[in-house]
Amino acid sequence: MKKEEKTNVCRVLDAKKIEHKLHTYEPDATKSGEEIAGFLGEDADKVFKTLVTRAKSGAYYVFVVPVKEELDLKKAAKAVNEKSVSMIKQKELLPITGYVHGGCSPIGMKKQFPTIINETAVSYDKIFVSAGKVGFQIELNPENLIDMVGANTADVV
Repeated sequence: MKKEEKTNVCRVLDAKKIEHKLHTYEPDATKSGEEIAGFLGEDADKVFKTLVTRAKSGAYYVFVVPVKEELDLKKAAKAVNEKSVSMIKQKELLPITGYVHGGCSPIGMKKQFPTIINETAVSYDKIFVSAGKVGFQIELNPENLIDMVGANTADVV
């Protein structure tokens, strides 16, 4: 792998000595998660997207859910003991997380927000999440991801 292809997510994983594999595809932010799963040759149930929400309290929460699923905002709020949560606006994503739409990763955000990973993730040996850049996906053990970001799991879809 060429050095310039490493993303910040890869550097964080390398520094923490967490086993992972980087996958790349032609960057296209218009591609759906299911299309990306197809590029990877993987079941869409194993490919996860990272969603950032704001609760009524003003707190931010990160949810990692399968790409073919939608975040259930009621279940999400319950999982973080909030009255309600809503998706942040796309233009807020970069200033809040340091990532652009289509390249948001639960790893290496500007600030580590409370993170909930959909409970289905732990039923797989490996899952895929964004490597922090459009066109880059990271494959890793879900337990390692949970430990690294201090996440909890819950049914949020």
